[in-house]
Amino acid sequence: MSSLVIRLLVCFAIGSIPFAVISMAGSGIDIRKVGSGNPGFNNVLRVSKGRAVIALIGDMGKGYLAIWLVLRIWPVPQPWPSAIGWAWLCGFAAVLGHCYSPLLRFNGGKGVATSGGVMLVLYPFWAVIALAYFVVSRVLMGKMKWPEAGATASLSTWVLFTILIAIFIGRADAAYAALMTAFLLARHHANLRKLLGDRGRAQVTSDK
Repeated sequence: MSSLVIRLLVCFAIGSIPFAVISMAGSGIDIRKVGSGNPGFNNVLRVSKGRAVIALIGDMGKGYLAIWLVLRIWPVPQPWPSAIGWAWLCGFAAVLGHCYSPLLRFNGGKGVATSGGVMLVLYPFWAVIALAYFVVSRVLMGKMKWPEAGATASLSTWVLFTILIAIFIGRADAAYAALMTAFLLARHHANLRKLLGDRGRAQVTSDK
Protein backbone atom coordinates (compact mmCIF):
# COMPACT_ATOMS: atom_id res chain seq x y z
CA MET A 1 0.00 0.00 0.00
CA SER A 2 2.80 2.43 0.83
CA SER A 3 4.36 1.90 -2.60
CA LEU A 4 1.02 2.70 -4.24
CA VAL A 5 0.66 5.89 -2.21
CA ILE A 6 4.19 6.97 -3.14
CA ARG A 7 3.42 6.47 -6.84
CA LEU A 8 0.21 8.48 -6.52
CA LEU A 9 2.10 11.29 -4.78
CA VAL A 10 4.71 11.28 -7.56
CA CYS A 11 1.94 11.57 -10.17
CA PHE A 12 0.37 14.39 -8.16
CA ALA A 13 3.74 16.15 -7.95
CA ILE A 14 4.30 15.84 -11.71
CA GLY A 15 0.83 17.17 -12.37
CA SER A 16 1.41 20.15 -10.07
CA ILE A 17 4.09 21.71 -12.32
CA PRO A 18 2.40 24.97 -13.50
CA PHE A 19 3.37 25.10 -17.17
CA ALA A 20 0.91 27.93 -17.87
CA VAL A 21 2.85 30.11 -15.43
CA ILE A 22 6.21 28.83 -16.71
CA SER A 23 5.22 29.54 -20.32
CA MET A 24 4.78 33.24 -19.47
CA ALA A 25 8.31 33.54 -18.05
CA GLY A 26 10.05 36.66 -19.32
CA SER A 27 6.82 38.25 -20.55
CA GLY A 28 6.18 40.28 -17.40
CA ILE A 29 2.62 38.88 -17.34
CA ASP A 30 1.21 36.84 -14.47
CA ILE A 31 -1.33 34.62 -16.18
CA ARG A 32 -3.26 34.42 -12.92
CA LYS A 33 -4.00 38.14 -13.12
CA VAL A 34 -5.21 38.42 -16.73
CA GLY A 35 -8.15 37.05 -18.66
CA SER A 36 -10.04 34.48 -16.64
CA GLY A 37 -7.23 34.30 -14.09
CA ASN A 38 -6.99 30.58 -14.72
CA PRO A 39 -3.41 29.22 -14.99
CA GLY A 40 -4.18 26.95 -17.93
CA PHE A 41 -3.77 26.63 -21.69
CA ASN A 42 -6.98 28.40 -22.72
CA ASN A 43 -6.13 31.49 -20.70
CA VAL A 44 -2.58 31.62 -22.06
CA LEU A 45 -4.11 31.40 -25.55
CA ARG A 46 -5.86 34.71 -24.88
CA VAL A 47 -2.45 36.34 -24.40
CA SER A 48 -0.07 34.57 -26.79
CA LYS A 49 -0.53 31.68 -29.23
CA GLY A 50 3.16 30.80 -29.11
CA ARG A 51 3.26 30.64 -25.32
CA ALA A 52 -0.04 28.75 -25.34
CA VAL A 53 1.65 26.00 -27.37
CA ILE A 54 4.31 25.72 -24.66
CA ALA A 55 1.64 25.54 -21.95
CA LEU A 56 -0.34 22.93 -23.90
CA ILE A 57 2.67 20.69 -24.53
CA GLY A 58 3.75 20.98 -20.90
CA ASP A 59 0.32 20.31 -19.42
CA MET A 60 -0.43 17.39 -21.75
CA GLY A 61 3.12 16.12 -21.35
CA LYS A 62 2.95 15.91 -17.57
CA GLY A 63 -0.29 13.88 -17.77
CA TYR A 64 1.34 11.59 -20.30
CA LEU A 65 4.56 11.30 -18.29
CA ALA A 66 2.81 10.42 -15.03
CA ILE A 67 0.89 7.51 -16.55
CA TRP A 68 3.80 6.33 -18.70
CA LEU A 69 6.04 6.32 -15.62
CA VAL A 70 3.80 4.11 -13.48
CA LEU A 71 2.92 1.77 -16.36
CA ARG A 72 6.30 1.40 -18.08
CA ILE A 73 9.18 2.50 -15.86
CA TRP A 74 7.88 2.10 -12.31
CA PRO A 75 5.00 -0.42 -12.43
CA VAL A 76 3.57 -2.12 -9.38
CA PRO A 77 3.70 -5.95 -9.30
CA GLN A 78 -0.04 -6.41 -8.81
CA PRO A 79 -1.99 -3.21 -9.44
CA TRP A 80 -5.32 -2.86 -7.68
CA PRO A 81 -8.13 -3.17 -8.55
CA SER A 82 -6.97 -3.71 -12.12
CA ALA A 83 -4.25 -2.48 -14.43
CA ILE A 84 -6.58 -0.03 -16.16
CA GLY A 85 -8.13 1.02 -12.86
CA TRP A 86 -4.70 1.71 -11.40
CA ALA A 87 -3.69 3.71 -14.48
CA TRP A 88 -6.82 5.85 -14.24
CA LEU A 89 -6.22 6.40 -10.53
CA CYS A 90 -2.74 7.73 -11.32
CA GLY A 91 -4.27 9.86 -14.06
CA PHE A 92 -6.66 11.40 -11.56
CA ALA A 93 -3.72 12.08 -9.24
CA ALA A 94 -1.89 13.97 -12.01
CA VAL A 95 -5.00 15.98 -12.92
CA LEU A 96 -5.64 16.82 -9.26
CA GLY A 97 -2.03 17.99 -9.00
CA HIS A 98 -2.66 20.33 -11.92
CA CYS A 99 -5.94 21.63 -10.50
CA TYR A 100 -4.71 22.02 -6.92
CA SER A 101 -1.01 22.69 -7.32
CA PRO A 102 0.91 23.26 -4.07
CA LEU A 103 3.21 25.49 -6.12
CA LEU A 104 0.26 27.83 -6.71
CA ARG A 105 -1.09 27.71 -3.14
CA PHE A 106 -3.33 24.79 -4.11
CA ASN A 107 -4.82 26.66 -7.00
CA GLY A 108 -4.48 25.60 -10.62
CA GLY A 109 -6.01 25.08 -14.03
CA LYS A 110 -9.16 23.26 -15.07
CA GLY A 111 -7.42 19.96 -15.90
CA VAL A 112 -8.38 19.50 -19.56
CA ALA A 113 -4.92 19.47 -21.14
CA THR A 114 -3.44 17.24 -18.44
CA SER A 115 -6.34 14.81 -18.75
CA GLY A 116 -5.74 14.85 -22.50
CA GLY A 117 -2.23 13.54 -21.86
CA VAL A 118 -3.73 10.78 -19.72
CA MET A 119 -6.12 9.73 -22.48
CA LEU A 120 -3.25 9.65 -25.00
CA VAL A 121 -1.37 7.05 -22.97
CA LEU A 122 -4.35 4.84 -22.15
CA TYR A 123 -6.26 4.93 -25.46
CA PRO A 124 -4.01 6.54 -28.10
CA PHE A 125 -6.19 5.76 -31.13
CA TRP A 126 -9.42 7.11 -29.66
CA ALA A 127 -7.56 9.98 -28.01
CA VAL A 128 -6.21 11.14 -31.37
CA ILE A 129 -9.75 11.15 -32.79
CA ALA A 130 -11.08 13.11 -29.80
CA LEU A 131 -8.19 15.58 -29.87
CA ALA A 132 -8.62 16.12 -33.61
CA TYR A 133 -12.23 17.00 -32.88
CA PHE A 134 -11.03 19.42 -30.20
CA VAL A 135 -8.73 21.25 -32.60
CA VAL A 136 -11.41 21.60 -35.27
CA SER A 137 -14.16 22.62 -32.85
CA ARG A 138 -11.91 25.06 -30.99
CA VAL A 139 -10.88 26.81 -34.21
CA LEU A 140 -14.42 26.95 -35.59
CA MET A 141 -15.94 28.16 -32.32
CA GLY A 142 -13.24 30.81 -32.04
CA LYS A 143 -13.98 32.09 -35.53
CA MET A 144 -17.72 32.09 -34.78
CA LYS A 145 -17.08 34.09 -31.57
CA TRP A 146 -18.81 31.32 -29.64
CA PRO A 147 -19.08 32.26 -25.94
CA GLU A 148 -16.84 30.12 -23.74
CA ALA A 149 -15.38 28.50 -26.87
CA GLY A 150 -12.46 26.94 -25.00
CA ALA A 151 -14.60 25.37 -22.30
CA THR A 152 -17.23 24.17 -24.76
CA ALA A 153 -14.68 22.56 -27.09
CA SER A 154 -12.79 21.00 -24.17
CA LEU A 155 -15.82 19.52 -22.41
CA SER A 156 -17.50 18.28 -25.58
CA THR A 157 -14.22 16.57 -26.47
CA TRP A 158 -14.34 14.57 -23.23
CA VAL A 159 -18.00 13.73 -23.80
CA LEU A 160 -17.12 12.44 -27.28
CA PHE A 161 -14.17 10.49 -25.89
CA THR A 162 -16.35 8.86 -23.24
CA ILE A 163 -18.90 7.83 -25.87
CA LEU A 164 -16.16 6.35 -28.07
CA ILE A 165 -14.76 4.36 -25.14
CA ALA A 166 -18.23 3.10 -24.21
CA ILE A 167 -18.92 1.91 -27.76
CA PHE A 168 -15.57 0.47 -28.74
CA ILE A 169 -13.77 -0.47 -25.49
CA GLY A 170 -16.28 -1.30 -22.77
CA ARG A 171 -18.44 -0.07 -19.95
CA ALA A 172 -15.78 -0.37 -17.24
CA ASP A 173 -13.33 1.84 -19.12
CA ALA A 174 -16.15 4.22 -20.05
CA ALA A 175 -17.06 4.55 -16.38
CA TYR A 176 -13.58 5.91 -15.60
CA ALA A 177 -13.80 8.29 -18.57
CA ALA A 178 -17.24 9.42 -17.38
CA LEU A 179 -15.84 10.15 -13.91
CA MET A 180 -13.12 12.29 -15.44
CA THR A 181 -15.70 14.06 -17.60
CA ALA A 182 -17.87 14.74 -14.54
CA PHE A 183 -14.87 16.16 -12.66
CA LEU A 184 -13.98 18.43 -15.58
CA LEU A 185 -17.59 19.60 -15.83
CA ALA A 186 -17.48 20.50 -12.13
CA ARG A 187 -14.22 22.41 -12.65
CA HIS A 188 -15.91 24.41 -15.43
CA HIS A 189 -19.09 25.21 -13.51
CA ALA A 190 -18.47 28.96 -13.74
CA ASN A 191 -17.95 28.73 -17.52
CA LEU A 192 -21.12 26.67 -17.91
CA ARG A 193 -23.16 29.13 -15.84
CA LYS A 194 -21.90 31.99 -17.97
CA LEU A 195 -22.61 30.09 -21.18
CA LEU A 196 -26.15 29.23 -20.10
CA GLY A 197 -26.68 32.80 -18.94
CA ASP A 198 -25.54 34.19 -22.29
CA ARG A 199 -27.83 31.77 -24.13
CA GLY A 200 -30.74 32.69 -21.91
CA ARG A 201 -30.24 36.41 -22.47
CA ALA A 202 -29.94 35.86 -26.22
CA GLN A 203 -33.22 33.93 -26.20
CA VAL A 204 -35.01 36.66 -24.23
CA THR A 205 -33.72 39.28 -26.64
CA SER A 206 -34.89 37.29 -29.67
CA ASP A 207 -38.36 36.86 -28.11
CA LYS A 208 -38.86 40.59 -27.65
